Amino acid sequence: MMIPTLFSVSYAGLWGQNRLDLKSFIGKAAELGYTAVELMGKRPHLSIVDTDDRQIDEIRQAAVVAGIEIATIAGYTNFTMGRDTEIPSVEIQVAYVRSLAQLAQKLGAKIIRVFTGYHKDSDAYARDWGICVDAIRECAQVAAKHGVMLGVQNHHDVGVSVDAYVEFLDEVDHPNCRAMFDPWAPALHGDDLRKAARRLAPRMVQTTLADYLRIPRYEYLPGLVNYKRLDDMVRAVPLGQGFVDLDDFFAGLREGGFNGHVAYEMCSPLRGGGSAENLHQAAAASLEKIRQLIGEGE
Repeated sequence: MMIPTLFSVSYAGLWGQNRLDLKSFIGKAAELGYTAVELMGKRPHLSIVDTDDRQIDEIRQAAVVAGIEIATIAGYTNFTMGRDTEIPSVEIQVAYVRSLAQLAQKLGAKIIRVFTGYHKDSDAYARDWGICVDAIRECAQVAAKHGVMLGVQNHHDVGVSVDAYVEFLDEVDHPNCRAMFDPWAPALHGDDLRKAARRLAPRMVQTTLADYLRIPRYEYLPGLVNYKRLDDMVRAVPLGQGFVDLDDFFAGLREGGFNGHVAYEMCSPLRGGGSAENLHQAAAASLEKIRQLIGEGE
């Protein structure tokens, strides 16, 4: 069974969109028809600095009243950050993941999402890879102590391609480290989403979805009276309206036996703007697409 899930980053106001607090977000997710939510593990939502036991009780009660499962707490990590300084960046981030695991345990969430790391120097790629492997293995151990699974999303530079992602998870090699395979980056690079999904489905606990249009860009060259092709811009649209081949992706998930959460996120500027009405419409349209993709009601 795949479970439609709405990610609170969609209503965090980070790209100028309408902002909801967590209790309002949980109520809105239920009103739109979602049965589970993923909560952003930083300000202005579930911050380890700001969230106390009273707020935890209020969030948990809001989920009970709404009939919503709190499935996932989304952590924001970059384990290569500060690697050339004396700052103990990895230790700080492992402590952050531990705090998220404590919050997850109190809220009844089953999963913590993390990222690997960005890199700027190709000569240091092997070192960056090793830092991320060790850090995520340690985070998996920390999360396990609190009864929470650790999920790695293929978002940052280390392990972003399908083959690299599989290699990375194999090297971490911890029973509490699972895949949260996201089709966006592989779709950008022209990978076979059906094949990739089938390959990763057995080790997945969640997938996170967004869809985008490609918008070509050019730079005018007056001396040549011509244009130079630049990298495309991408713009977020509701699921099924962009270039991500979700039909193939979900065919692969079904073939691989995936049963887990299917989260929708609006995590960049959305076509139509950031008004509450536009966000609600996109979330509702995307839920209908998820239901179609998972065969709900068949």
